[in-house]
Amino acid sequence: MSDPTPYNPLDKKNLGASVAEALLGRKPHPLGGLPSFHGAGIYAIYYNGDFRAYQKISEQNQDADPTAPIYVGKAIPAGGRKGASAPEGALTKALCLRLREHAESVAATQNLRIEDFQCRYLVVDDIWIPLGESLLIAKFAPIWNTLIDGFGNHDPGKGRYEGMRPKWDVLHPGRPWAEKCRDRSETAAQIEREVKAHLAALIIPKSPHFLVEQNRAAYVVRRDADV
Repeated sequence: MSDPTPYNPLDKKNLGASVAEALLGRKPHPLGGLPSFHGAGIYAIYYNGDFRAYQKISEQNQDADPTAPIYVGKAIPAGGRKGASAPEGALTKALCLRLREHAESVAATQNLRIEDFQCRYLVVDDIWIPLGESLLIAKFAPIWNTLIDGFGNHDPGKGRYEGMRPKWDVLHPGRPWAEKCRDRSETAAQIEREVKAHLAALIIPKSPHFLVEQNRAAYVVRRDADV
């Protein structure tokens, strides 16, 4: 039976796929030493180093067109308002500053090298930012979004270190503020084994452009069914 729903390019899901595809089509840049730029938007971070737990990810990111993000995120204008005015979105440096924060987190660790990280980023009208980010996370299931929490965390501040140390900081120690948090029950070795088992069962798309291909295929199926 054919799907009676016509393809709508303005459907929320299709618009989200368009934003995500625009990001994936961008040229990757080294995460360290990014130039200053204005705007808010979405980004994907890629790893191609030799940390053994991430071997499966690294293998897909060795050429000039990395395909397996280790983390996906967003940066919105100060205040987090949706539908902010164009001047506010143009003046913010939220996206640039967020990526620089991530570079500082990586550089602070004892077992990761900033030289092994690349990123793609896209300045987007802030009303579409959450949609693009959520679709990318759902499709790629980046390990630092789904299993190893804490990479995107900020220093909670003096007097608020009673929280448990994030898994990310147990596996990649070095951020000074994380050392002040309460110890976790898991060791780095246990978390590393968990990562390896998780990645062994994970099917990572090998093409960075599968989102548009997937939507196009769905449309062709509907169209052919109606002929």
